[in-house]
This record gives sequence, C-alpha cells and structure tokens, in this order.
Amino acid sequence: MTASPHQTGPLSGIRVLDLSRILAGPSLTQNLGDMGADVIKVERPGSGDDTRKWGPPDIEATHPSLEGWSSYYLCANRNKRSVAIDLSKPQGQELVAKLAAKADILVENYKVGGLRKYHLDYPSLSADNPRLIYCSITGFGQTGPLAPRPGYDAMIQAMGGIMSITGSPQGAPMKVGVGIADLMCGMYAGQAVLAALHHRHQTQEGQHIDVSLYDTQLAWLVNEGMNYLISNEVPARRGTAHPNIVPYQTFATSDGHFMLAVGNDRQFEHFCTCAGADHLAQDEKFATNPARVTHRQELVALIEKLTSQHSSQYWLSELQQCGVPCGPLHNIKESLEHEHTIARGMVIKMNHQMIAKEVKLIANPLKFEKTPVSYRIFPPRRGEHTREILGEELGLDDQQIDQLNTRKIIEIAPTNEEPETCSH
Repeated sequence: MTASPHQTGPLSGIRVLDLSRILAGPSLTQNLGDMGADVIKVERPGSGDDTRKWGPPDIEATHPSLEGWSSYYLCANRNKRSVAIDLSKPQGQELVAKLAAKADILVENYKVGGLRKYHLDYPSLSADNPRLIYCSITGFGQTGPLAPRPGYDAMIQAMGGIMSITGSPQGAPMKVGVGIADLMCGMYAGQAVLAALHHRHQTQEGQHIDVSLYDTQLAWLVNEGMNYLISNEVPARRGTAHPNIVPYQTFATSDGHFMLAVGNDRQFEHFCTCAGADHLAQDEKFATNPARVTHRQELVALIEKLTSQHSSQYWLSELQQCGVPCGPLHNIKESLEHEHTIARGMVIKMNHQMIAKEVKLIANPLKFEKTPVSYRIFPPRRGEHTREILGEELGLDDQQIDQLNTRKIIEIAPTNEEPETCSH
C-alpha cells in the first residue's frame, strides 16, 4: 500500500481499521496514528464511541448542535478518520468487510465471539485478506472460564491484584487514579501488533492476536507479583513506599511533603551526610538496603524526624546538590505546566474548523530521530469522514452514499472545508 495524504512517519503506508471504543483499543490506535498509520475509526451511527458522552468536561464549540467532544474522548482519538456504519445491518457489515479487505491491521474490543454473527471475526475476514493482523482486546481473553465476561478497568484492577497494593496501609484498597489497566493493555497490544507486522513482513502472513485486560494486569504486577511467587507472602499496601527499597517514599516536611527515592547504599550515605545524620549510614541496621528493608519502620520514623525540620524546597535543593534522587509532589496542573513539560513538547495545540479556539492535548511521548510522530487530524466528529472514506476507499459515488445515509446504514457529519492544523 502506498502512503496516503493522511500519513507520515514510521508507519506511513499502514492502514488500521479501528472497531474499538473507550480506552484500551483507542489508545493503541491513536499511538499507531501518531506514528503515521492511516486509522479509520468505525463508530455506531447516532452515538459513536461511548466516551464521547463521558463528560463534563468537554470543549466549547461554536455550534450548539455539536456534541461528542468530551475530554475523555479527546485523550485517545486524534489522527483518526471517523466513519459511522451500522454493523447490525447486512449492508453495513458488507461495508466494514470491504474496508477490512484493504486493511493491514484491525483492532476490536467486542465480547468474545461478538463479531462472529456479523461475519467480521478473524476467520471470516482473513479468508479474503490473509495478510490481516487482527487484534482482539477483551476483558479476560478468548479462552478460560471467565472469557465470556465483559471487563472494565476498575473491575480488572480489583481482580488483578493492583488495588490490594495501592493506598494507605491503614486505608481501603484503592484504584489507580486513571484507567491504567485499559491503558497498559493498549500498550501491550501495540507491541504485539508491531511484532506481528514484522512477522508479516518476513512471511506475508497475518495472524490473530488475543490480548486481555486481565492478562496484562497480571503481567504488570512485575516485582510485586514476583515478590509473592518467590516468598509466598502476600504483598500489602504501603502507600508511597517501595516494597524492596528503603527509603523510597514520600516524607513530611515543615510545609508539605516531597518524594525521596534512594536507590542504593551510596545514595543513602549521601542522604545521611546531607541531613547531618552520618551515624545512620554507619549503623549496621541501616548500612545496606536489605537491612533497611528489615528495619523499615524504625528508619522511616528517624528520617521523618529529620525532614520535618525544614521545608520541602529546602530538602529538594539540598538533596539535589548532594546527588540524592528526590522530587516535588506536583498536581496535574503543575505537571502539565512545568517548564520541562513545555521544553519536551508534551502539550500540543490542535485546531478544528468547528471549534472556536485551539485545544490543548497531551502529546505522544515517543521521540524518533528520523521519523517523528505527527499530529495531523483532530479527534474527529462522529461520521466526519464517512463520505470521504466510502468514496475514496470503496469507490462509492455521492448518490450511493446518500442512499446509504437515507436508509440509516451510515451517518454523515457535516463536511469540513478547512484542514486541521497543529502547533506546539
């Protein structure tokens, strides 16, 4: 496939058909789109991606009839073209199958077997397109006793163990503040898709990829999961403390808190010197990290007596000069407006002709030397590109498209007249 005008970057020339919604699949396909893939997002007429209505907040638009631009939707749907097609109707299924026949990658997050009745499952589509890489994202995977169940981020965090180690030791289990189970599933799925793309380059064959929120949640338990497998001791909540390194947590100061991240014995010695407490580094109970882990409670209490004597800024300044890793506790405003965030280009601005002002978005963190990511298409309105895609990709003329629209097989949003633009 040759690159289209919508493509630039390391995945230029790759076509992605996105049948996913909410976060795991859309975050994956947004990453592929940022890297240059041409992503076609298939949405339900009349409603579209569930997250379009997951607000407020949403963005102010110039036209009162516009809807579906919640901040949640905006976080995972740029660099996509939206086509609204009713999959419950045979002719809608036929349109999607034709798009899949021209795709390199298909991403879907329907329940197990949910697309089989539409003849849009992997066996059906790969018969016409054996090079298709078909990625299924589900709550619990394609096999196993829980496979039929739907999966949601908070539920997976609870079942997958992460909530049991998140929060205060004296408090209740806590979920992570964002949909991390969804997001990490999308990250793992992205790796799988790119690996399958490499395999296809070598063999010319596509394949089915089975990725679940539950499996990936277990995988990113990482050291805490291994702590249990090796010791048979169930990890507990430790607040901001690290299970295997001490001192590695937040400490109170005279006016707030800061994060201390001592990673080895030398850094602990430097901390003690900076804090005027060399005797702690010389004490055999604290001289090595295993000893500090064993005597965690005693040491943490001693350190907090020291840190509470001065302000957060004092400790941040002094410890940085001593080469001791530490950092402030920023809220999201402080994080996104920090000078380093700006210097790294991690907040971008994009325009859409139907929005009165530039909209800030969080940038892609990947920095390619030769094939940089790009921001070409503002998160689209539902069906914004329906006419364009059916015309350019499937060869339908305006009359045929209008007939499909009249029969409610598709939905067409008002046509753009101006291109979207992006600035840092």
